[in-house]
Amino acid sequence: MLPSKFVFGYHGCDESVVQMVLEGGHLRPSQNAYDWLGHGIYFWEDSPARAMRWATEMQSAGHAVGKPAVLGAIIDTGHCLSLIDPENASLVINAHSDYLELCRGIGVAPSQNKGPESKARFLDCSVMNLLHELREKEGHRPFDTVRGFFIEGQPLYPTAGLRSLDHVQLCVRRPQSIVGFFRPNTMR
Repeated sequence: MLPSKFVFGYHGCDESVVQMVLEGGHLRPSQNAYDWLGHGIYFWEDSPARAMRWATEMQSAGHAVGKPAVLGAIIDTGHCLSLIDPENASLVINAHSDYLELCRGIGVAPSQNKGPESKARFLDCSVMNLLHELREKEGHRPFDTVRGFFIEGQPLYPTAGLRSLDHVQLCVRRPQSIVGFFRPNTMR
């Protein structure tokens, strides 16, 4: 776990959501069964352009995005489960084992991710949500945020380890971690 730090996060959405939040409304946490880092409010860390790209993709796919826009946020990562830190891998590995054991115990098939390039991360979501549930039941301090690095897109050149859409995503589990919102200058 990293000590608390402040980061800029960018949320791709419809313009009406940006207006609503800037006028005092609140973002609703995502509770999709495929959310990579579990349930929470998602931000692209340090990348308003990537957030805009996502909002535009959602509009093209027919989701509820009439006018793509970006909402900026100042986020105190607080007690953060940083998946960029290899020291935290064991927490996720153990949660995965617990998840498989739970599924066997109740006789259901475990959730499955839909492939390495898919954004449908059903298994990842189930594992992350169970990790948080188990920590709560065991009396451990809950994580305010979860931070992960994702490899996505086309290689930048032949044999490259870097890809065109690599990004850091931040899932805010405790909305009070969002210190404030703003409209990025580049998005006006």
